[in-house]
Amino acid sequence: MNLNRRGLLLGTAAGLLGCRPEAAALEGGWVGAAHGRGHRLRELKSGALPAPQAQHRAQVLILGAGVSGLAAARGFARAGVSDAQLLELEDQAGGNSRGHQIGGLRCPLGAHYLPLPGEQAPEVVELLEELGLSRLESGRRVYDERHLCHSPQERLFYQGAWVEGLLPPAEGDAATLAQYRRFARLVEQVRTELSFAMPSLRARDSAGRARLDAMPFAQWLQAQGLVDAKLRWYLDYCCRDDYGAGTETVSAWAGLHYFASRHGFHPPGDESEPEPVLTWPEGNAWLTERLAVPQRERLHSGMTVLQVDEQRHQVEVLVWNEKAQRVEQWTAQTVVFALPLFIAARLLRSPLPALHSAAAKMRYAPWLVANLRLREPLLQRIGAAPAWDNVAYAGGATALGYVDASHQGLQPQAGPTVLTAYHALPAAQRGDLLSQPWSAWAGRVMADLRGMHPDLPAKTERVDLMRYGHAMSIPVPGLHTDAALQALSALRGRLRFAHADLAGYSVFEEAFCRGMAVAEKRS
Repeated sequence: MNLNRRGLLLGTAAGLLGCRPEAAALEGGWVGAAHGRGHRLRELKSGALPAPQAQHRAQVLILGAGVSGLAAARGFARAGVSDAQLLELEDQAGGNSRGHQIGGLRCPLGAHYLPLPGEQAPEVVELLEELGLSRLESGRRVYDERHLCHSPQERLFYQGAWVEGLLPPAEGDAATLAQYRRFARLVEQVRTELSFAMPSLRARDSAGRARLDAMPFAQWLQAQGLVDAKLRWYLDYCCRDDYGAGTETVSAWAGLHYFASRHGFHPPGDESEPEPVLTWPEGNAWLTERLAVPQRERLHSGMTVLQVDEQRHQVEVLVWNEKAQRVEQWTAQTVVFALPLFIAARLLRSPLPALHSAAAKMRYAPWLVANLRLREPLLQRIGAAPAWDNVAYAGGATALGYVDASHQGLQPQAGPTVLTAYHALPAAQRGDLLSQPWSAWAGRVMADLRGMHPDLPAKTERVDLMRYGHAMSIPVPGLHTDAALQALSALRGRLRFAHADLAGYSVFEEAFCRGMAVAEKRS
């Protein structure tokens, strides 16, 4: 079966590349994460670990330099801890918010925008002000327009033409419009009756929230009589885009949280503008690169953590140094796990029941991010003008559309650009990300985009692809209110946890606020 699938994808790639006037000139490959390093944990722990060849000490040791790890380092520095060291598997900090450069143009390798934070995320508000992105004017917060997404922000390829926004049109379709309005009323109802917050750790517990978390979103929608095909497609797209899985998989709490914790749901006719977001050509790497700068003397990259052993007065951590090719030992008073829970569960020498219980419930979505460098602009089809976020209605089963990495640029003349396409894959294709060549995946990406842009294959000169085997936690029913996750969040001892996994899903605000909060805990 895999051989047939691989043959099909390679055939697709060959067919698409054959359409190019200079087929042989197409370049590309895998970039970003070094999956072999992650697998080294499994390989080295299959036998006895070698004796460490170097010793290091730290007051605080943070495992992982993604958003939560960088935030934890920031939090400890603000708490007066000068010796908080970070160990990072990759050569570049940032986790799912790293950036890339292709042909001199910057582009994202993962997360690519940040909604304007509300009062429930003061840590993020403070960060953005410190970075010069916002300021208070007469008591009102104002954001630097250079970093807000330029207009037009979103468009949908629908029935052969581009339309503004991502919600499928309902003109002349009274039944669809009625369903849009009903869903909007229900979102406002649960928003009023229950507690939703971004980050979710600021929400109050309630029996109603637990009931929503216990069932799939699709089941809740069906019970509410929300069956319209356009509405269901849009809600499924939103869930796949934010959570890596559709309405049949994520919980009703997660599906409603997407809207109720931020901007609500706006049916046609309410004259609302798209939710303002901050974005950059390199995506959220703009943020993580600036978070990493103050930590550069304490950030140790190329470090594969092998084992964490909590002892009576300290914690010992064994690490494989990728550059020196040797095992090293770090000793710290406090260790922060700022990495996915399924990895943390493999590292602890002594079992932690809450960790193993939580890790057993986690499900992770594989992702593919493809950056396509185009030598010239694409021909525009009828309808809405080119936008930052571009999605096809009822497109490929895994495709999430693309963003134009050059949309934020202020260049007066159009020229080469980079399109960043996203695919949320089923878990069954995780192995294919490793076994199939980059050209097969490039062909798949280009096949999905060709429906919107028939001239894309001929104008593409390079495709760089980033693969995430476990990109983000999927908020399946029961996960968000799981007692084990709550227990890990509340730990105050030598071992502490700070990762978006603790929320059951992955977004910047969850990771950043949980990283900052872990530094406030006292043993």
